[in-house]
Amino acid sequence: MARIIAVSNQKGGVGKTTTAVNLAACLAAAEKKVLLVDLDPQANAVSGLGFVAGEITESMYNVLVDELPIKGIILSTELRCLDLAPANQDLIGAEIELVTAMGREVRLKEALQAVSSQYDFIVMDCPPALGILTVNALTAADSVLIPLQCEYYAMEGLSQLLKTIALIKKRLNPGLEREGILLTMYDRRNNLSFQVEQDIRGHFQAEVFTTVIPRNVKLSEAPSHGKPAILYDINSSGAQAYMEVASELIKRMTSWSVPAVEGGVQIGRPQNIGGEL
Repeated sequence: MARIIAVSNQKGGVGKTTTAVNLAACLAAAEKKVLLVDLDPQANAVSGLGFVAGEITESMYNVLVDELPIKGIILSTELRCLDLAPANQDLIGAEIELVTAMGREVRLKEALQAVSSQYDFIVMDCPPALGILTVNALTAADSVLIPLQCEYYAMEGLSQLLKTIALIKKRLNPGLEREGILLTMYDRRNNLSFQVEQDIRGHFQAEVFTTVIPRNVKLSEAPSHGKPAILYDINSSGAQAYMEVASELIKRMTSWSVPAVEGGVQIGRPQNIGGEL
C-alpha cells in the first residue's frame, strides 16, 4: 500500500507546489511508483508537469463531486514511474458543492483506496487554505509534509496548521502523523534564514528535514518549461536538494519498516517502502 503524504501549508508562496512536484519527481526517479494528486484549483502542479489545465476535461473535481473513479482521470507523465491526478479550475466550485454532500470529508480517502496498492507513494498538493479540499487531503493522508519558507511570517502561520492537523487527527484520521517540516527558499547570505532555521530546529528537532531547499533560479524557471527541476537542470542546487529530500524520505521508510522490540512487545511502524535514491 502507498504511503500517502499531504504537502500542506495554508500560507501561500512557501514552495508547496514546488515541493509536491519535485519530491514526487525525485521519488519517481528513484524508481518508486508515485501518484501526484493536484488538489489546488490553480492547477500549478498540472502545468509544472507539462499539461494545460484548460484542456483537462475530467479532474479531481469529478472525483470528489461526481465520485468518478480516480483511475479514470490519471495521466502518465514524462517520468516512467510518475502519474498525475490533475486539477482544473472546476475545483473552485468543489468547496461549495461539497458542503452539503454526504461523507464530504472522506471522498478523497475512498477514491484513493482503489489505487493505493498500485503505488509506493501518493503525494498530494493541497490548496493554500484550510477548506474542505485540505480537510479531504488530511483525512486521506498517512502524514503531512509542511514546507516552511525561511521568513518570520511563515512561522506565524505554522501554529494554525498544527492545530488543524491535531483536530483532524482527533476527529477524522487518528493515524495522521507529521511527516516533517521542510525549510524552503533558504538564503545562506540572509541572517533571518539562519535564525528561522535555528528556531525551527530547536523546537521541532528531528521533525525537520536535514536538507534545506535553497532559493534557486532553476527551480523557479522549471515550471514555465513544464518540467520538474531534475528534468530541467539536474545539476542545479534546487534539483540536488529535492533529490536529497527524497533520499531522506526513503530512508525514513526503511527505518520504519524494521519494528523495534521492547519488553517482548513489537513496536514501531508497519513495513512500508525501502530502497535508496
